[in-house]
Amino acid sequence: MRKRDHNVFTNAASLLICGLLAGVVVAAAAFPAVAMSGLAAKAGAETFGALPKELNSARAPQITYLLANDSKTPLATMYDENRRDVKFADISPYMQKAIIAAEDHDFYKHNGVDLNGIARAFVNNQSGANSQQGASTLTMQYVRLAIAYSATHPADVVAATEDTSERKLREMKLALQVDKEFSKDEILTRYLNLASFGNGAYGIFAASQVYFGKSPKNLKIEEAALLAGMVKAPTTNDPTTPSGYPLALDRRNYVIDNMVKTKAITQQEADAAKAVKLVVKDKRTPNGCVATNQKDWGFFCDYFYRWWLQQETFGSTTYDRERRLKSGGYTITTTLDVQAQNGADRAVRKSLGVNSKAARMVAAIEPGTGRVRALSVNRNFKIDDPKKPQNKYSSDPKKASKKIRGNYPNTVNPLLSGGQGIAGYQAGSTFKMFTMVAALEKGIPLSYQINSPPVFKSDYIVEQNSPAACPGTHFYCPKNASASMAGVHNMWTAFGSSVNTYFVPLEQQVGAENVIKAAQKLGITFRSSDDARRATKEGGANQWGAFTLGVSATTPLELANAYATLAADGKYCEPIPVQQIKDPEGNKLDVANPRCEQRISTEVARAAVDAARCPVGDRSSVSKCSGATARNVRDIVGKPVAGKSGTTDGDKTSALVAMTKQFAVAGIMADPDWPQTNQKMGHDETPTGINPAVYQTLRDAMKGKPGIEFTPPSGKIINGDQRSIPNVKCQSVDSARSELKDAGFSVVVSDNRVSSDCPAGTVAGTSPDGRTIKGGVVTIEVSSGGGNSSGTPGTPKPPNTTGRPPGDN
Repeated sequence: MRKRDHNVFTNAASLLICGLLAGVVVAAAAFPAVAMSGLAAKAGAETFGALPKELNSARAPQITYLLANDSKTPLATMYDENRRDVKFADISPYMQKAIIAAEDHDFYKHNGVDLNGIARAFVNNQSGANSQQGASTLTMQYVRLAIAYSATHPADVVAATEDTSERKLREMKLALQVDKEFSKDEILTRYLNLASFGNGAYGIFAASQVYFGKSPKNLKIEEAALLAGMVKAPTTNDPTTPSGYPLALDRRNYVIDNMVKTKAITQQEADAAKAVKLVVKDKRTPNGCVATNQKDWGFFCDYFYRWWLQQETFGSTTYDRERRLKSGGYTITTTLDVQAQNGADRAVRKSLGVNSKAARMVAAIEPGTGRVRALSVNRNFKIDDPKKPQNKYSSDPKKASKKIRGNYPNTVNPLLSGGQGIAGYQAGSTFKMFTMVAALEKGIPLSYQINSPPVFKSDYIVEQNSPAACPGTHFYCPKNASASMAGVHNMWTAFGSSVNTYFVPLEQQVGAENVIKAAQKLGITFRSSDDARRATKEGGANQWGAFTLGVSATTPLELANAYATLAADGKYCEPIPVQQIKDPEGNKLDVANPRCEQRISTEVARAAVDAARCPVGDRSSVSKCSGATARNVRDIVGKPVAGKSGTTDGDKTSALVAMTKQFAVAGIMADPDWPQTNQKMGHDETPTGINPAVYQTLRDAMKGKPGIEFTPPSGKIINGDQRSIPNVKCQSVDSARSELKDAGFSVVVSDNRVSSDCPAGTVAGTSPDGRTIKGGVVTIEVSSGGGNSSGTPGTPKPPNTTGRPPGDN
């Protein structure tokens, strides 16, 4: 800190005079009633020398700014006190001169304590004048504010402001010391940064913004005079109130006149300034996530806020972390992508307003970094006013009967990220991805075939005669959405068509507990106590046969990040809402760095993504897709995409994930108030379904960005361990079945007869007929005779599983 040169004799004299006269003069100036008391004299004689000599000045609370990922678009502001420290050079010279004219004419002449001012105040206060004068200099006022802001206990705050001679003495002694340590300009700057100006404005920066909507360096004479006149009594002289306006105007003009006396301005400038009509904006700085720059960004802001409260870096308790956020003066560049967020906001509300019971929820995350780019739902992020509620009664009949209101149109609950009683929503067949990942990790290739029947009787045990059980048994019996899905499938075709009776037996083969572990590695958590129990060994994880069909609750953010991990070649990154955090001095905090680790092998991730291209109408050079549950996604997004749709029983929820290399977007549509809703949540069959919200968000997020190809898998993970298929042509079906089983294949006999050179009823051939994976399905084709070994024209062929391009069997 820059120190000023001082006259040693002057300082010593000041200390001596203060010590001798403090008990009488100071007390008289501030408190005439005790002017001649023995207590006052004793305080001056004995107490002054024992008072502290150094001022412990802590930084006053500062406003924190949240910005979008471009580091310039405002997102929100958070503060306990609306204050932002500024430098001396950033304060208008008129403001500097106005505060001196209002509070301390001799500021640049005295050394922290104005002895002449004390004497004047003493004479005035003893004369019986109507107005009492104080003797505080700007330096002493700064000391008083600094003590209050540095206090660690409420009693210290009281002591810093109470009307006692001891307080005045302490201020005088510390003011002398402060005047030696800091330049006058520094003291003036510190005072203006601490002072309160009313209407939630602390410090000159906030005051300039609140009352005039401008930077303090641009304040004019009349504006500076108004603000300088307010610090003495900001509530009384409040120009935004009918009673305070005329008082503020009078006080402004008083300060302008004093600026003439101090030779800060000319009389001509003063007359012109006083002629200006007093106009103030009264624009309080928005505070918190309910007052974001864009009204639809509240859910993202709230996610950031909750994330911050979980970071131990910012304090040992949530209270400490919140205080640090709201008083630390940070400039935080969040991960919010304006383009993606605006696209999501439009998409979730298109054809579905905020008053809908159905919540259309979309989350977008960046693969490879975990940066959350957008969070949106067709709700207002707003606290519903209990006195004038807008929210409708809950869609849950039981709650509605008790007049409990629901989460629409207003809510501040974390619908997209979970927590505070929000456990999540079932995401249906999007969970088949975790079974596929577990199978690939076990060495089962993409081309692995399973003959998928219309109904599959599993080994998983469920409640006897439950709707999910095979009739008369306690075995889980899943079925497909349609009978046409039955047949031989590999991972590409089964994932593309979402074949339940492929994935349940696949889960059974790799172990449900391993599927659950794969989901957890990809970031799926279990907020529901029932789900958390089922996911443990003790809770029967190995018997959770329906897990692959998405019966466990998740959130849009969690689901998006799980798929993003695969898009990033298996690198999991913890979801994070910040890119950069700077403290008031501009130093960067390293807590904004991505937190990533490799959780799935690169080849497994690439293979899973390759199969995931099938449901959304895309494919790679090695994909063997057949069927697509969301075929139009590729054409709408216009870039290489992968993903999966999902639906639960009774269409109580619907889900879709669609991703590129740059964004993973997950959407879930559900009723947060009543999971057992009687409302059907659709996909593309209605404009209010979940699919448009997801692919329109992804399309808009990708505008102007290049399409990047997913890297196709390679090696054995595509076709596995290839084995030759025995030639069983013209054998009996039983003989052929036995030979093929002995060779290690799973055998299916086709119900269709094909014309061939072999006798009717014998084997016409196999499909495939050359090589296939070890343990793969080989279909026996039965001859109808007729001499046509190539088969009857028009006879459907099973899916190609040879690993060769279509038509190359």
